Amino acid sequence: MTQPAQPRGLLRKVDCVQLPVPDLEGGLAFYRDRLGHELVWRTEDAAGLRLADSDSELVLQTRRPQPEVDFLVDSVDQAATELTRAGGTVVVEPSDLPVGRVAVIADPFGNPLTILDLTKGRYLTDADGNVTGIAEADKAPTPDDR
Repeated sequence: MTQPAQPRGLLRKVDCVQLPVPDLEGGLAFYRDRLGHELVWRTEDAAGLRLADSDSELVLQTRRPQPEVDFLVDSVDQAATELTRAGGTVVVEPSDLPVGRVAVIADPFGNPLTILDLTKGRYLTDADGNVTGIAEADKAPTPDDR
């Protein structure tokens, strides 16, 4: 007898955990140099580090005041609609990112759910992890893509 397929949830996976740091170089010195997390990409005020047993990232941000968990969804606009129909409240309206879209929806208990999609692609980086562009969403990712 075959087991019935499990329904797929709206939140696909944890894309990243963002942590505020007052200084990006200091954050990299701790998380990359002392704890051994590999640098995946970086910009002037943020850096993505690989989590060892996952394709989720630890993102260090100098412009974020609070830690944040970002959930990957297929479509931010559709997920925001579903979350609000289910009882959530829009905290930050859907908006564009270089790689897709993002929004923040509070669940009925007040927990902020940052949702994002990668509909525009993934970051391309140089050998030092600096973001150099965006790989289109329909192109096959390479190891250097975010």
